Amino acid sequence: MNSCQKAKTDFSTFFGTQECDRGSAFGGDFDLSPCFTHYGCPNEMSDLPGVGRAGAKGGTASRIPRCAPSQRQRQTATTMARSPRPKSSFRPVFHERTTEEDDSILTQQLWKLARKTGNLNLSNKALASVPERLYDINEADADSKAVNLEQLSIKEEDAWWNQVPLTNLDLSSNTLTHLSPKIANLQHSLTVLTLHDNALVELPSEIGKLEKLMRLNVSHNKLKQLPRETYSLPELRHLNISYNEFNELDPDISDLHMLEFLDAGHNNIQSLPGGIGFLVRLTALLLPHNHIKELPPDLVNMRSLQKLDLMQNDLTCLPEDMGLLRKLECLYLQHNDILELPNFEGNEALSELHASNNFIMTVPKAMCSNLPHLKILDLRDNKITELPDELCLLRNLNRLDVSNNTISMLPVTLSSLAHLISLQVDGNPIKTIRRDIIQCGTTRILKTLHERALAKAKEDGSDNAVSNSGAGISVTRLSGGQAEDCELPSNYPDSYQQLAQQFQYQHQCPCIYHQQRQGRVAPHSCLYGPQTHCQEYNRQTQGNMYKSESYHTNMARGPYLQQQQSQECRYPNGVMYQQQQYQQQFTYEQAVHPRWVYKLRHTRTLAVNLEELTEVPEQVFQIARNEGVHVVDFARNQLSTLPNGLQHMHDLVTELVLSHNLIGYVPKFISQFTRITFLNLSNNLLSDLPMEFGVLNTLRELNIANNRFQFIPNSVFELQGLEIFIASENHIKTLNVSGLKSMPRLSTLDLRNNDIDSIPPTLGNLTNITHLELVGNPFRQPRHQILMKGTDAIMSYLRDRIPT
Repeated sequence: MNSCQKAKTDFSTFFGTQECDRGSAFGGDFDLSPCFTHYGCPNEMSDLPGVGRAGAKGGTASRIPRCAPSQRQRQTATTMARSPRPKSSFRPVFHERTTEEDDSILTQQLWKLARKTGNLNLSNKALASVPERLYDINEADADSKAVNLEQLSIKEEDAWWNQVPLTNLDLSSNTLTHLSPKIANLQHSLTVLTLHDNALVELPSEIGKLEKLMRLNVSHNKLKQLPRETYSLPELRHLNISYNEFNELDPDISDLHMLEFLDAGHNNIQSLPGGIGFLVRLTALLLPHNHIKELPPDLVNMRSLQKLDLMQNDLTCLPEDMGLLRKLECLYLQHNDILELPNFEGNEALSELHASNNFIMTVPKAMCSNLPHLKILDLRDNKITELPDELCLLRNLNRLDVSNNTISMLPVTLSSLAHLISLQVDGNPIKTIRRDIIQCGTTRILKTLHERALAKAKEDGSDNAVSNSGAGISVTRLSGGQAEDCELPSNYPDSYQQLAQQFQYQHQCPCIYHQQRQGRVAPHSCLYGPQTHCQEYNRQTQGNMYKSESYHTNMARGPYLQQQQSQECRYPNGVMYQQQQYQQQFTYEQAVHPRWVYKLRHTRTLAVNLEELTEVPEQVFQIARNEGVHVVDFARNQLSTLPNGLQHMHDLVTELVLSHNLIGYVPKFISQFTRITFLNLSNNLLSDLPMEFGVLNTLRELNIANNRFQFIPNSVFELQGLEIFIASENHIKTLNVSGLKSMPRLSTLDLRNNDIDSIPPTLGNLTNITHLELVGNPFRQPRHQILMKGTDAIMSYLRDRIPT
């Protein structure tokens, strides 16, 4: 007897004669191999490296009992060995699709739904070909015609005369290689055709017969060109040919006169056709990730263009007359070979300029004064060596990125940018600011620059020009950072001068007027000069006649005193009476500097920031109204509520910025602003909004971040046109999904850093929300990992948790 047999006998004696019942231990469904199958007998393991025979010699080594197969398992094994294996009856997952399988995708339920709504969605169905019966969907089938009158009375919606023609066909995310010419059968109804994410190598020429087609998406295919007939579609407004293999754009594309959106990105396009400028209705031209080296001169003829994307190309320069694109709002120029930027004279609507990863060496000074509405300026990864002081003219700038350049000094004028919330300067050899200050971020950098600006102004003796801490308005700031004695343009169209010339004798000093009548001084000697410098004037009027507070005091005393003062005039021809008569007009115009009035007219923007204002005179808003101002910005002051003078501009204001103030309530007259589209009330002391707030149907973006809201005001849910709602950094505890559901256009919802303890799963049903921010709230579900995956993951998670 060898050692293995002996071990088995020993274990049988120890455990008894009962064998290991694997059926009871593992349910009888496992066929365990013998314990020593892999290594054989334990005594034979000594041949393995590192294993000795001490256990065999000592006789004390443990042994594992070998379990014999049970009788049931032996019978099962015998039966399986005798019976042949049956052939598989299922089809493999990966196989060649047949036409019958593709036709079966279009079920009767989808057919009825399409004929009822006019929309047919066959995306992500693994179709290799389009079901043939689809092309006849607008025709009445035999079954519907054979229905008798009694059946129609029971279910009249199935009647063929009540069916809707197919208008929207979605065949995306399939494996289509071709499209049948029968697509022409839908020529009188189809308006949207979606074919992206397929394997199309060409389109049929019959696609040009779709006379009502407005949207065509053929992105993510293998197309090299479009049929010539495509460019004759009379109603086409949206064309997406991105992620294909185009080498050029057909010159006939200029025949698409109704085109408003063109995306030809991620192709191999070398140049643009010369006639592309005829697309005068185009609002978005997207050409990223191509090999374009030069832009055609007639590109600037696209007067409706709002977004131009030219990133990842081979451009070296831009057209000099870019200013003709007066409606351009977003310009993307990243990853090109651009050496310099144009002045952008005329591009006043530009709000975003992305020009990173180029070879730009300087920032044009004229560009800063020509872009009053610029909010984002991205110039990182360039060759810039110096930033101009004129950057302070970009009053609406929110983000400035100049990282990874060769800048050695930051201008102190950056501290006057009231809306700058992100300043990126990493990767620059800055020597004037310590590294630890730069690492502290934007706020610390701007504070340092502001302190240096104050110190420099104190040394120069012009502290008031830099920091006016009173309730007045600094003319230097209002005039765009330029000094008061700057020379005005030769064609300066200022109403102040016109009024002064019109009432020249009434607006000048009375003693000078009297001397002029006697021929002792030249005319207009003190026309624009301060009248308090005249000794005779100061002696007679005590220097108070033209001051605004004196005027209001006299007006409060009544007309009797004014009449009495006018009768005391001792100058001939009633000069003091005329002076008193036109005093209101003069004070109204003298309240501001002529350059500021010109700035208002030129930019249509009233911006007064960093002045610590507690109130604003009504005359300021009256002047702004006369100059057609539609953007009002009083950010970073100390206002406790909306100035009453704003009511004078209720039918003009489209953008109102009152962030970083001390506003505790919003007055009811806010409902009078019938044209407002953007309202920023962030960083204030608000806890509620008036019910009248809900009538602002034109409002598209509302920012109430960093206030004291504990709930979303009910008046917000009545804003039917609201698209962007930012309510982060508050104390909101609950989320009213039913209220959010009543806002059909809401696409961006930012609720970061609040006190929301639970997210209702029904929020996932609000498919109109494409950007959702929920980070920084105390709820447990969804988890942080899901929040980091983005809006789609959050909404999908919430929909899965809706109870059925």
